Amino acid sequence: MIRAEAADLPDDGTLRTPDRLRRRAGRLLSHLATRSDRLITEGLAQADARKWHYAVLASLHEYGPASQAELSRRSGIYRSDMVGVLNELAERDLVERAPGPDDRRRNVVTISARGRRLRRLDQVLDDLHDRLLAPLSRTERDQFVQLLTRLLDHHSRGS
Repeated sequence: MIRAEAADLPDDGTLRTPDRLRRRAGRLLSHLATRSDRLITEGLAQADARKWHYAVLASLHEYGPASQAELSRRSGIYRSDMVGVLNELAERDLVERAPGPDDRRRNVVTISARGRRLRRLDQVLDDLHDRLLAPLSRTERDQFVQLLTRLLDHHSRGS
């Protein structure tokens, strides 16, 4: 539990967050994002993976080979961090890097046969998302994801 969450609970465990704070979407999203990030990070760690590993592998699996810069744009990983992520994936034989055919200074990253086996990580993430969204019905979960996607798409266009 983070310090801010602990402050919401008195010694008897009852919630004491002011209602006007509980109605603020930004605050709720922030708290949920913190809990979600912790759940995903810890769950993937048990599978010897990180969320950035999954983001790169999913991008390569769905869209094919890419430069490091393109992978950074696709996955949201900072370009300065991408080399480290790719080094970890290459050490595990999940990706392969080769000089680009048009520019030998640029690496093209390809998912390996071993890296294409994303089903195990998909299942881990499915289980973690089920835990995160446990209070919601299947229909509510789908609607929640659609609404979050719409909000994110809207705000991504405006940035």
